Amino acid sequence: MDRSIYTVLAAATSSTFQRVQLTNDLANLSTVGYKRASQTRPSSAFLNGPGFPTRYQPVVQSRVEFVEIAQGPLQETGEALHVAMADKTVMSVQAADGNVAFTRRGDISISADGFLELGNGLLVLGEGGAPITAPADSAISISADGQVFSSLIQTPDVPPVPIGQLGLRDASATNLVRRADGLYEAEGSNGQGGDFATGPNVTRVQSGALEGSDSNAVEIMVNLLDFYRSFETQMKVIKSIEELDQNGSQMMDVV
Repeated sequence: MDRSIYTVLAAATSSTFQRVQLTNDLANLSTVGYKRASQTRPSSAFLNGPGFPTRYQPVVQSRVEFVEIAQGPLQETGEALHVAMADKTVMSVQAADGNVAFTRRGDISISADGFLELGNGLLVLGEGGAPITAPADSAISISADGQVFSSLIQTPDVPPVPIGQLGLRDASATNLVRRADGLYEAEGSNGQGGDFATGPNVTRVQSGALEGSDSNAVEIMVNLLDFYRSFETQMKVIKSIEELDQNGSQMMDVV
């Protein structure tokens, strides 16, 4: 009896991480540039130990959230500093811990200190890993290749001059995982962040637009209901096994 209960309980425990992923996706339906994680499926693993030669259990081999980089819905904003990243392009930012991390969020603005920052207050990094500074009394624009230009407001006839380059990377050849703070880093960074080699594709951004979340509310709700039904079934099976065990014990006492 304990073998059956152990198998069912292991299945219920392994699906908890998947439900957490779906709940997080649902909470970020309106987050700019949010990318859902790929669903982690449990696999069958042998339970090693004396007396258990045939016992297997479903386990989630890894609790790492691999991020699916795909183009989400675009919204035109008309703001010169807003950028939507194309294909599998990601942008480097300075995380709260000071390390380099990546994001698809593109709601850039100029901070009170004159730095380019995102709507969540993180500094946008340029090539080389340094923050990009906007000159005072200047209008900032961003080209399709991520180059940042500045033009003086008082002299609009003067051509804009480049002041930096967004730290863009092509993630088509790199597995990105979600950090605890919601930013991305290359697989194996273990929360320490850091740069990675850009892929073979050209990095591009679309100025004057923002990318919405790629989470689908209907799909998430259907998957959550499926998980909840499975959990209810698993608990009923455990209860039935427990009742069978009790009935068997009572019969043994009678004998």
